[in-house]
Parts: sequence; C-alpha cells; structure tokens
Amino acid sequence: MKRSLISIALVALLLPSGAEALESPGKGGVTIVDGLPGWWHAGSNPTAFEVAVDRRVTHGGRASARLRSVAPVPAGFGSLLQVASASRYRGKRVRLSAWLKTAAVTRHAGLWFRVDGPDQDPQHALAFDAMANHPTWGTTDWHRCDLVFDVAPEAADVAFGVHLSGPGTIWADDFKIEVVDRSVPITRASSSSPRNLDFER
Repeated sequence: MKRSLISIALVALLLPSGAEALESPGKGGVTIVDGLPGWWHAGSNPTAFEVAVDRRVTHGGRASARLRSVAPVPAGFGSLLQVASASRYRGKRVRLSAWLKTAAVTRHAGLWFRVDGPDQDPQHALAFDAMANHPTWGTTDWHRCDLVFDVAPEAADVAFGVHLSGPGTIWADDFKIEVVDRSVPITRASSSSPRNLDFER
C-alpha cells in the first residue's frame, strides 16, 4: 500500500448523508490511504499499523477497510479517520454507526467519535468516545457498534473512525452518521456519575 503526505487543503468527501468537505486532521504523521478515498491513516504510532482496502472480507458491498498491526507487539495505536464539518449537526443529537469485525485483538479496538470546538484542537474536544467502556477485542464476527453524541452549537468539526491498540486486525464497513431523536441516549456516561451500585447490571 502506497501512501503520500497530505496537504492542508480541503478535499472532496461524500458522507453517507450527502456531500461534505473533508478537512485535514492536522499537520504531520497523517497519510492518505490508497483505495480508500476520503480516509486518513493516523494514530500515535501509525507506522506500526497498516490500513488498506479489503475486497475479500466485507460486510456489505464489495470492500471494507482493514486496520492491522505490522509489528509483533506494537506500541501506541493506529487509526483510520475522517474529519468533516459539523455544520449540519450543530445543536443536534447524532449517532455514528459502523459494522466491525476483529481477529486476535489482545488490547483494544473499536469505533470512535469526537466533536471539535471552534479552535479545532483535538486536545480541547467538546465530546469524545472511543468505546473505552465497551471495547471490541479478541476474534469477533461482524457486529454493529453505535456511538451517540450531542453536537454543541459551537462545534466546528466532527471526527470519526476506528482504532487499534496492540496486535490484531479490525475491519470496518458501512459507516453511517444520522441525526436521532433526543430519546436516544448518549453512549458516553459521565465519569462523575455513580453506576451499577447494586451490581445488578
């Protein structure tokens, strides 16, 4: 798989819900993925992970994205991502869904979603979830994962994708972003809220 360094310029992106502008996720260490237009390869240690299109393992259609470790015990994590304008989602509750499949994941893998504020700095994200409370690991068949967020009125961007820490492989297919009713609960619980005090769930 060949990669080339990205530029700061905007490129065209077609989200499941329509045309949007894809924005550069930042300078340095991020590459375009051949065969997966609109997607970026990034992470804290992207060279330890390979991203590619897979035309043999698919959930729907003729291709999926594959993220796999290329080192026996890779440090850090690799990620496949998109960054898009939040303009159509501001002030709304949105659900990101995708179908995931894993093989021999020993640490952590999953879907992730981030809402960026006006400064577009990921360190100042308005909301973030990487399935830390319900990671995907081991070897699994195709299964749907959802992340639900409120997008603040001041949001600039939404970023989303899949990530992998440690050895293994994760496939992703059929991403979808949709506006949902407020009756749909958000998926990231507040860390300050007591949970499961009677151990019943």
